[in-house]
Amino acid sequence: MSQPNLISTSPWRDKINGVLFVGLLAAAVVQLATTPTIKAMGFSPLVVGIVCGMLYGNFLRGTMPAEWGFGVHFTARRVLRVAVAFYGLNISVQQIIEVGLPGILMSFVIVLSVLILGTLIGTKLLKIDRDTAMLTAAGSAICGAAAVLAFESTLKAEPHKSAVAVATVVLFGTFSMFVYPLLFQAGWIALDPRAFGIFLGGTVHEVAQVVASASNIDAATTEVATIVKMTRVALLVPVLLVLGFWLQRAGATPTDASGAKPKLPIPWFAIGFLVLALINSAHIIPAPVLQALRTLDIFMLTMAMTALGIETRFANMRKAGPRVMVLGVILFILLGLGGYALVKLIA
Repeated sequence: MSQPNLISTSPWRDKINGVLFVGLLAAAVVQLATTPTIKAMGFSPLVVGIVCGMLYGNFLRGTMPAEWGFGVHFTARRVLRVAVAFYGLNISVQQIIEVGLPGILMSFVIVLSVLILGTLIGTKLLKIDRDTAMLTAAGSAICGAAAVLAFESTLKAEPHKSAVAVATVVLFGTFSMFVYPLLFQAGWIALDPRAFGIFLGGTVHEVAQVVASASNIDAATTEVATIVKMTRVALLVPVLLVLGFWLQRAGATPTDASGAKPKLPIPWFAIGFLVLALINSAHIIPAPVLQALRTLDIFMLTMAMTALGIETRFANMRKAGPRVMVLGVILFILLGLGGYALVKLIA
């Protein structure tokens, strides 16, 4: 999406005002997300943020000075990249080792298969545009809304495409969060608690949804599920690097008079993610500081999602039609059946 086509005598002031405005909305969103009803449904502040942002952007946008759009756009792009980088503070090498080979293998197979199959099914079978198909597949394969945001930044996709992808994460992630524990307790998912934790961590979309669903079983299942999920999150970095290389190859045509090829679009925020994950693994950050940084990061991600919602128009979302939801259904089935078969094989 291009920069807002606005004329302003003081763009920096407008940008700051827009960022502060989004920050105030995000603060209200965080408070809303802590209410018992929202927490019980497993909705993270990120999901609540994009919903509230879309409602504001479509019905109340006229109450915001148009020039503040600079700041909204800045938040949805620049602040987003910083927040994704700091998300690396949520994982560590120790966590990945602790879950063992079954959890690592589960994460690796799920991420690659769902991302590749989702993109191919979306573009070839359902005739969805590449960006929407890839964003939807990334949300299902890796870590829900956070993965959609990271891919959106690399693909430079339009906001409404990200919003549609996040909608599938919310719908099918919420469904799996409630249904899988019920099926397990009814004996329809024939796994022991540890294997079921691997299943949840490998198949449920959002981190918050994984925690909410696993907590219905016991603490040990929750721990295993969370670590497997964070292993999927860790794969975000190599996947983004491969995506950048693929985009460079796919568009490798001369762009200037000298015939130079476009540079490899390495997502610096993905490198930051990896570096901060390694710093977190070294345990050099005091626990209170680490917790404060994680809380700040969730707030920044919430700001980015809220800004993304403000920039999204329902009319653009409707253009995607029902095909994106069909893709979401297919990916949900692939995750559930494929994940169950994989766990039975390796756990």
